[in-house]
Amino acid sequence: MNNHWTKRNILYLALALVIGIGIWFYVDERDARTATVMVYDVPIEYVGESGLADRGLMLLSGEGSGTDLKMNFELEGLRRKVVQMDNTKIRVTVDLSKITSAGVQTVNYTQWFTDRRFGSTVMQIKDTRIYTATVNIVELNRKDIEVRCELVGNVAEGYTAGKLNLSKDMIEVRGQAEDIEAVSYAKVTLNVGKDVKESVSQVLQCSFYDEQDNLLADREIHTKDLEITATLPVYVTKELKLTLDFQESAGAKLENMVWSMTPESIMVSGDASILNGVDSIILASFDLMDVGTEPSSHSYAVIVPDGCENLSGVTRATLDISYPELSDRTVEIGKPRFRIENAPEGKEVTILTESVVVNAFGPSVVVSTITTEDVELVIDLSNYVSLSGTCTGSAEAGTSDELEVGYRGPWEVQDNMHDKASLER
Repeated sequence: MNNHWTKRNILYLALALVIGIGIWFYVDERDARTATVMVYDVPIEYVGESGLADRGLMLLSGEGSGTDLKMNFELEGLRRKVVQMDNTKIRVTVDLSKITSAGVQTVNYTQWFTDRRFGSTVMQIKDTRIYTATVNIVELNRKDIEVRCELVGNVAEGYTAGKLNLSKDMIEVRGQAEDIEAVSYAKVTLNVGKDVKESVSQVLQCSFYDEQDNLLADREIHTKDLEITATLPVYVTKELKLTLDFQESAGAKLENMVWSMTPESIMVSGDASILNGVDSIILASFDLMDVGTEPSSHSYAVIVPDGCENLSGVTRATLDISYPELSDRTVEIGKPRFRIENAPEGKEVTILTESVVVNAFGPSVVVSTITTEDVELVIDLSNYVSLSGTCTGSAEAGTSDELEVGYRGPWEVQDNMHDKASLER
């Protein structure tokens, strides 16, 4: 009994708590009472500084410069909203584009709430007379300075660092005379890493130094070119083989040729990102069907990859090639060895040509064994879909058992085609 009573009491208490919280939220949302709150250190954003520079002026914005950097507000609004307010929910901007002279002066600011839950109907600035910020505008001085780059890291063994390239060697700095007179140069630091094997390019931030190489970190120094792109080419020297794109076919395989390339290779230097993974230079395409038993020579221009240097100075290479074991013989092929491909649907095809003489070529030891039964003539009729009557089809010869033998063609075969339906009638 007591346990049952205790559980029921807990249920009643929980229900009462939920109802109480709901009533509190309802009352709070309906509460129209107001309150005030101080919001401190709202940062001021200055816009339009590029227009100042065009007029030979600049904004002093450091600590102790006389320019307001932050602002405090006393806000009045609904009590339930005021307690949620902080300096991240207010934005203040000051437009400098209308300023035309130097000196300490006041400029109107614009303020708004970044959270749309707050607005003029919910929250207001209590003292509406304070709508200006104080700025210190000074004459702008200019000076051109050198950009230097400090390199950190090393290239891998067998690789060479090229000439460092900066997107700008000189930049213009702006500021008060006493600030920029001390500036001797700008410096960026390029860290390429350890044992680098490829060119490195990075966008780097400038820092300013005096003649004694001291960092000028506490000066108001401005520039449009605060970021500099530094690129260090990394070169590699490689021996590249000179070769051709040999086009092989049945009866004309490179393994059966005697050939040489003079020179066999050249030394090339270039960007590692280009040459890494490159082992040869393909000079041209070469059809091995054109090779005969007598040696022949063929000359080709040596063109290295773009951006690379030919250290060997060789501008042409020569291919000497022959097919010493080449042999050929004629073979007569009769109708039993004819085969039709792509015959038109619904057509009856009759081959009129009785036989064709073909010339087989390839290694002597293979060609000498070729017989009529080894050769097949394939007649392609794919271009005669709608034709009826006598026609001439192109044909290609080949060995049915994949012997390394080639056949010089094509050949023409006479055919007669008629509709099957007309023949049946």
